[in-house]
Amino acid sequence: MRVVLMGPPGAGKGTQADLLKERSGKPKLSTGDMLRAAVAEGSPVGKQVDEIMKRGDLVPDDLMVAIIEERIKKPDCASGYILDGFPRTVAQAETLDKMLKKHNLALDHIFYLDVDEEVVVERFAGRRVAPKSGRTYHVRFNPPKVTGICDDSGEELVQRSDDKEEVVRHRLTVYREQTAPVLEYYRKQGRLETVDGMQPVEKVYEAISQRLHGAAA
Repeated sequence: MRVVLMGPPGAGKGTQADLLKERSGKPKLSTGDMLRAAVAEGSPVGKQVDEIMKRGDLVPDDLMVAIIEERIKKPDCASGYILDGFPRTVAQAETLDKMLKKHNLALDHIFYLDVDEEVVVERFAGRRVAPKSGRTYHVRFNPPKVTGICDDSGEELVQRSDDKEEVVRHRLTVYREQTAPVLEYYRKQGRLETVDGMQPVEKVYEAISQRLHGAAA
């Protein structure tokens, strides 16, 4: 099961990838997580990635491909994986296809989560994170019991720099210009499967699961 989840920032790709990982046992390969890990390590590449992410721009293909290719080679990916946030450019999609073809493999499903962009802005701009516990809240949809304070750790919640509205809108512009063409790349091949991302989380998961297994999980 080699699955790609596509869609604009905030479409719910990470949430669905987590559910698929939990219920299928396949590893979730999140480029966002891998990039943030590189930033946290403070390596030269991490510092370079940090500046790019703060601007809301895409990480260059050479950096991204190097990161994802090494991850795919690890043993836990042998029986399949869920790609979250990759590919983001046509060049990456082509590189991924070539990489898989080299090993006589191919992507089994490419899902596009279709959502309204204004909903995306609201999802991001209202998100708050507890730095130590890692718990995530939303000022409207999932507020903490005490405003601005994590329910678990009692620490002050913060807004990530890349969640600010102006950065989110810039990311959406970048998405339309650079990532949306990837949808057309897969659509022309007859491989793109569109899912209504505006549904509740479980309904979105059921729609994906039905296409994966022929029945809801």
